[in-house]
Amino acid sequence: MTGIVPFDTAERARASTPAVVAHLRKGGLIAYPTETVYGLGSLATPGPVGALARLKGREPGKPFLLLVSNRAMAEARGLGFNEAADAMARAFWPGPLTLVLPGGGGLPDILRGPEGGIAVRWTAHPLIAALVAALEEPLTSTSANLPGQPPAPGAAAILRDFSPAVTAGTLLVLDGGVLGNRPPSTVVDCTTPTPRLVRPGALSQAELRAAVGALAP
Repeated sequence: MTGIVPFDTAERARASTPAVVAHLRKGGLIAYPTETVYGLGSLATPGPVGALARLKGREPGKPFLLLVSNRAMAEARGLGFNEAADAMARAFWPGPLTLVLPGGGGLPDILRGPEGGIAVRWTAHPLIAALVAALEEPLTSTSANLPGQPPAPGAAAILRDFSPAVTAGTLLVLDGGVLGNRPPSTVVDCTTPTPRLVRPGALSQAELRAAVGALAP
């Protein structure tokens, strides 16, 4: 399987999922739609994550986040939920909220941010959540763009920016249509008892506070 993979309906996604999972398990990379922007991803193991960093042109020390298909998948990797993280996860997962969590000792260090945690989101995109569930392990995620450029709105822009990897068969593009101008996920650091808003995004600080009160940043 090479090039563009139709991934805009449940039927098409189900039909292509076995081949996409096989591609990922062989160390391949994918571009895919999420509930926010298109992402680039791989298995959360050192070799594929290193290949993803090279494809993206990622600066050293800037981590990737993980997409999971349920909270248990994050907990199975040793990631910890303190009281604040637990409350926000219950209120907003699945959805556009990324939580930076402590733990995850078996995961590659390249995923770990300067605060020592690993960023995780239970994706609300039903087709990608189903893909992650079929993969049975987290999928890494970073916005599908070259450094300094805006996230790609659809498959055509991804093909333009990453054509050598697509032509080589390294990168599969899961075409979920054009997403439009959507904000990225809101990122909250929960590595300490008092949470900290790292990046405003699809969920506002007011929405976080309305849902969980003093446990929000």
